[in-house]
Amino acid sequence: MSTGRGIVAWKWTLVALCVTLLWALSGTARAEDRGRTEPGKVPETSGGDYRIGPEDLLSIAVWKNEALSRQVPVRPDGMISLPLLNDVRAEGMTPMELRDVLIKRFSEYMPNPEVSVIVQEIHSPKASVLGEVAHPGRYDLKGRTTVLDLLAVAGGLTEFASRSRIVVLREGGARVKRIRFNYDKAMEDGDANFELRPGDILLVR
Repeated sequence: MSTGRGIVAWKWTLVALCVTLLWALSGTARAEDRGRTEPGKVPETSGGDYRIGPEDLLSIAVWKNEALSRQVPVRPDGMISLPLLNDVRAEGMTPMELRDVLIKRFSEYMPNPEVSVIVQEIHSPKASVLGEVAHPGRYDLKGRTTVLDLLAVAGGLTEFASRSRIVVLREGGARVKRIRFNYDKAMEDGDANFELRPGDILLVR
C-alpha cells in the first residue's frame, strides 16, 4: 500500500513540475516578445521592478549640477558614494526608490533637486537554491525572478520536498529574515509567488 502511495505522490510531483516549467517558459516567451537584452545591460521589466544589486553600475544625474552627476558602482556592501551625501544604501531598491531617497537627501543642501537614477549595467545578481530540488546551486537573476521561476530553473522539487515548508532566507540589516513560501498555494494564487532579491537563499526541506 505504501508503494502505491509513493507512486501517486511521484506522479503528482511530475505534474506539478510540468506546470511550473510551462509557467516559466511562458514568462520567458513574453520576455522574448518584448525584445532581447544585450549582455551586461538591464533587462526590460514591468513597472521598473528591477532591484539594484552589488557591483551594478548606476548613472546618477542631478539636473543642472554636473558636479553631483556621475556614474557610480554599487559596492559589495550595497552602498554607493556620492558628493555631499557620502555613503547611501542602494542594494535592494528599485531605481525609483533610490531616486526618492536621493531627492530627500539632496533637499538638505539645495531647493527642489531633480534626480534621475538609471541602471547602466548589471553584473549577474544571484540567488541560491539548497535542499530538495533537482539541481541545487547559485543562479543568475536576470530581470524579475519569482520563487517559482527559480525552482523551475533548478529543475523543480524532488519527491521528498515538503511543499509547505519552503523558506527564503534574506539579509535584513543585522538579522536574517525567514520568509515562508507555500508551493501549492503559489501555484493557485499568483500573489503568493513573490519576487526574489539578489543574495536570497531558497531552502527547500
